[in-house]
Amino acid sequence: MSARRLGLPRRAVTQILLTQLAIAAGVAVLAMGLFLAPLSAQLDDQAMRRALAIAQSAAADPSLAADLLDSGASRDSPVQSSAERIRRATGAEYVVVLDLDGIRRSHPSADRIGLPVSTDPSDALAGREVMEIDDGTLGRSARGKVPLVAADGEIVGAVSVGIAYDSVRDRLLGAIPGLLAYAGGALAAGALAAYLLSRRIQRQTRDLAFSDISGLLAEREAMLHSIREGVIALDREGRVRLVNDEAARLLGLAPDSAGTVAGRPLDDVLGGGRTADVLAGRVTGRDLVTVQGPRVLVANRMPTEDGGAVATLRDRTELERLGRELDSTRGLIDALRAQDHEHANRLHTLLGLLELGLHEEAVEFVTEVADVHRTTAEQVTEKVHDPLLAALLVGKAAVAAERGVPLRLAETTLLPDRLVDPGGLVTIMGNLVDNALDAAAGSAAPLVEVELRAEGRTAVLRVRDSGPGVPATRREEIFTEGWSTKQPSAHGERGLGLALVRRLAERQGGSARAGGAADGGAEFSVVLPEALR
Repeated sequence: MSARRLGLPRRAVTQILLTQLAIAAGVAVLAMGLFLAPLSAQLDDQAMRRALAIAQSAAADPSLAADLLDSGASRDSPVQSSAERIRRATGAEYVVVLDLDGIRRSHPSADRIGLPVSTDPSDALAGREVMEIDDGTLGRSARGKVPLVAADGEIVGAVSVGIAYDSVRDRLLGAIPGLLAYAGGALAAGALAAYLLSRRIQRQTRDLAFSDISGLLAEREAMLHSIREGVIALDREGRVRLVNDEAARLLGLAPDSAGTVAGRPLDDVLGGGRTADVLAGRVTGRDLVTVQGPRVLVANRMPTEDGGAVATLRDRTELERLGRELDSTRGLIDALRAQDHEHANRLHTLLGLLELGLHEEAVEFVTEVADVHRTTAEQVTEKVHDPLLAALLVGKAAVAAERGVPLRLAETTLLPDRLVDPGGLVTIMGNLVDNALDAAAGSAAPLVEVELRAEGRTAVLRVRDSGPGVPATRREEIFTEGWSTKQPSAHGERGLGLALVRRLAERQGGSARAGGAADGGAEFSVVLPEALR
C-alpha cells in the first residue's frame, strides 16, 4: 500500500523526520520504563533494609529484653515507652515488641497491646532475621523482624519494625517529574538531531519522494546496463563502486563480476598499468587512449561531488585498426605514385633506346628491371613460407625502396607455413617494420633487417634498423600507450603500435623487448612460444 493511500506524506525527508521522531519518543518511553522498574525494586529494598536496621538497633538494647521479662502487657509498661521512643526518633510506622507467644507488648495503637500479631512471627522467634513487604493491621508496609535476645543468650521475643509503604510510593512518584524532565530534554535533543539529519537528507536527495528515488534507481540500472559505452564509478578511496556490463567486457572482466569487484581497489581489479592510472586520475586529460588486453580504449573521467569519479570507456579497436590501415594505404599509394613516376621514367628510357635503334640495350634494360623485382619476391618466399607474412614483406620492401631504405632478410631467416595465428604476427611485423623504416630514413647508411625463424614451436622475430637507437633508460617506456616521438597520424593518435606489439606477444605467452643493434641502431625482438603447429 502506498504512502498516499495511507495518508502519509510523500516527501522522503518528511517521512524520515516523522519516523525518527517516533523512534526517539519510543526510546524515551522505553528508557523511562526501564529506569522506573529497577527504581521501584531498589526503593522497596532500601525500605526493608531500613526497617531491619531499626529493628536490629532496638533489639541490641539489653534493657528492652529485661523490661520484656520483668513487665506485663500494658500501655504503661517500659517496653511500650521504649518502642514509642524509637518509633518517633526513626520515623517508622510502628515498632512492635512481641513475646515468645506472639503477643504484642508494644504498638502505636495502645488498645492493640496484649493481642496476637497479625503476621506469622515464627521465623524471627526461631532466631532468623526477616525482611519483607506485607499487609498488616496498619496496612501495607516494608518490614524488618529480628529476634530479641536476653543477657543469657536466650531468645525471649522479637522486634518488628514497619516502614509505611506509602512513603516508598511517594519517593517513587517524586522521582517521576525529574525523570520526565530528563526524558523531555533527551527527546528534544533527539528531535533537533532528527531535524538536522532530515535537512541534510533533503539536500542530498534533492527533496525527492521515495517513489521517485526508486524510479531513478531503476532507470539508472536499466540505462547503465543497456548503453554500449563502458561506465565505471569509483569512490574517494579509489575503490570500485559500479561497473556496467559494457565496461566489464571492455576491461576483460567476467560478465557477472559487477558484484564481486564492488568495493575492491581499482589497481587490484585491473592489475595496475596505464588503464588503471587513467581511470584513477593519475593520468589526466580528455579522450585518453589506453590499451587493455587486445582492445584500444578511449577513456574520459569526471570527478563527483563526494570525491569519487565516474569514468566512461569507448572501444576504438576497430577504428584504430582502420586508421592504421588507412595510414598503410596512404603509404602504399605514395609508393605506387613514386613507382608510377619511376615506371614512366623507365618507359621513356625504353622508348628512347628503341627510337635510337639500340635494341640490344633496350632488351638488357627491361631484363634488369624485371629481375630486380622478381629477385626480391623470390628471396622473401624462399625464406618465409606463410603467404600473409611474405606478402607483407614484399609490400614493405617496395615502400622501403621508394623511401631509400634497403629492407633485407637476415641469413638465418626461415619460417615454415605452420603459424597458429598469422594475423597476429602480421600485426606485430607491420608495426615493427614501419617504426624501423621511420627510424632508419635519413640516417647516414639506412638499413632495415628482418629476421624470422622457428625454434621448435616458438617463433622468433627480430627487426634491426640503422636509426638513432633507443636509450637504455627508455627501452621499457616506449611500450607504454601514448609514448611517441612522431607527429599525430591521420587518425589522430600515436604511441599505440609498440604497446599493441607487447600486448599481442604477452597474450600468446611471449615477450617483446627493445635493445641496441651492433651498428648503433635499435633492435626489437619478439618471442612467441607455441606460435607454430
